[in-house]
Amino acid sequence: MSHYKSNLRDIEFNLFEANRIQEYLGAEPFAQMDVDTAGDVLRETERLAIEEMAETFADLDHDGPKLIDGQVVLPEALKRTLDRYYEGGWERIGLPESLGGFGAPPSIRWAVQELMVGSNAGAFLYVGAPLMAQVISEVGTEEQANTWARWALDRRWGATMVLTEADAGSDVGAGTTKAIPVEGDVYHIEGVKRFITGGDGDYYENILHLTLARPVGAVPGTKGLSCFIIPKYLVNADGSPGEWNGVATTNIEDKMGIKGSVTCELTFGLEKPCVGYLLGGVHDGIRQMFRVLEDARMTIGSKSAATLSTGYLNALEYAKERIQSADLTQTRDPSAPRVAIIRHPDVRRMLMEQKANAEGMRALTLYSAWVLDQVMLHREEPYWSKLSDLLLPLVKGYCSEKAYDLMGQCLQVLGGSGFTKDYPLEQYIRDLKIDSLYEGTTGIQALDLFFRKISRDRGETLMRMAAGIIETVKGGGDGDPFTRERELLGKAMEDVQGQLGVMVGTAMASMQDPPAIYKVGLHTNDLLFSLAEVVIGWLLLRHAELAQEALPGASAKDKAFYEGKIASARWFAANALPRAALRRTLAETEQGELMTLSDEAF
Repeated sequence: MSHYKSNLRDIEFNLFEANRIQEYLGAEPFAQMDVDTAGDVLRETERLAIEEMAETFADLDHDGPKLIDGQVVLPEALKRTLDRYYEGGWERIGLPESLGGFGAPPSIRWAVQELMVGSNAGAFLYVGAPLMAQVISEVGTEEQANTWARWALDRRWGATMVLTEADAGSDVGAGTTKAIPVEGDVYHIEGVKRFITGGDGDYYENILHLTLARPVGAVPGTKGLSCFIIPKYLVNADGSPGEWNGVATTNIEDKMGIKGSVTCELTFGLEKPCVGYLLGGVHDGIRQMFRVLEDARMTIGSKSAATLSTGYLNALEYAKERIQSADLTQTRDPSAPRVAIIRHPDVRRMLMEQKANAEGMRALTLYSAWVLDQVMLHREEPYWSKLSDLLLPLVKGYCSEKAYDLMGQCLQVLGGSGFTKDYPLEQYIRDLKIDSLYEGTTGIQALDLFFRKISRDRGETLMRMAAGIIETVKGGGDGDPFTRERELLGKAMEDVQGQLGVMVGTAMASMQDPPAIYKVGLHTNDLLFSLAEVVIGWLLLRHAELAQEALPGASAKDKAFYEGKIASARWFAANALPRAALRRTLAETEQGELMTLSDEAF
């Protein structure tokens, strides 16, 4: 029986009822993907996820990759799972027709990805070649696009991005891996990189490493970094593998979770020269790599949301089946019948918090994917790209933190049984924790949100998005069933604006008083959480409005679904949105004493 419990009904609600992607499916630039095809894709993906991808989820947890004689050997269970993924051509779902892809809009791609990554994240994280190929085709030279990008796709290579170094960590600009010029765009790469997801494995005939390194004589920091295409094996004219290229796996990490996904230390140029090819023939590494990094951050946010969803649905199923204790109104009667634990107030409270947040995170990720659709549909309008940039740290930072917190509640519903390997919750928790660390910690996402996505933009994109939220706040009318929810959303929006105003003022004051900037840094995470909750609260309220309209003519099954959508919106408004007021107060009253405390006092 599959551990994975999907929620295709809610995915379809987001895509077709809330975001109405059917209005542009089947037309350029998504001519290949009409509504019927999209529906078929979603249903087949769900089947694949439940019946095949999920099958090896637990197996990979206790029988993961191994480093043997300098080579990473992948378990047979993983290879079977990857076979099924590739046999269906699913790696091409989001690629354009020019690369042999399905031409699906981003919203379909990310809906499919939720199902895949939710069913078996450890396996899904190996499938990086399509993204690398698309980046190479877009920013590489014409020759690189027609060779490396094509080979990676057509020959089903592995691929990974290679940034992190042990002594640099998230400070990518402190990296010391160097690139020594040989001839033209050919360099020899020397250095050690760590925490490289999917960095090696015997499933693929070749692995493409998109790697940041500093050319000899380049300036310090991120501006001096260039991006190189480094194959594990040098290639022949037809793309077939030739001799080994001098990149060695010198260690694999023994991890807390996602044990099926190998995490490598890669050493370049130790035993023989490692050849790298300058991407695009230009020294613009950090900008090029951010195209990969931003997609990876969205993937991690989607992974978190997907895992919380299946965790909640597992807990819900258990709560409906587990009989224990009498109803709270009858506890004084020893002969009272025992009831399913979903009838107990505390369990019910936990389930509703899980439900509202799981649906809220899905709303956030699929709305962000819809925004990416708009980027492609309206290339002349820069707002959509800016909005996508603004939403990204919310998707990655908020979903990864909140999903991990709430997965403990999912396990709590199961009681002691949840702590055993009989149920997937304990593995979900371990697999989830990496998400707040991957691709930039939550603190880094929050700094990015404030200093890059809001301050450098002078708040213009945020204000435009806020105008849409305020429209919803002012909506309704006589007999509006959501008057209270609109008030709570409006108050939360005011509190976010108030907190932001304080932080901007403090940041400006720091130009004359540099230590004042610490007061900003102490509250950037809180700003990220509050803004994410406002956006989620707004989306859930919009969903509730649609559900209310649909209720009169709904079937019995759909009636329960729509009633649940309304309940989620009401719960989130009443229980999550008021947190913004406290965070605003904390920012307004911040004195900064924490930064003056001696290190020894901790």
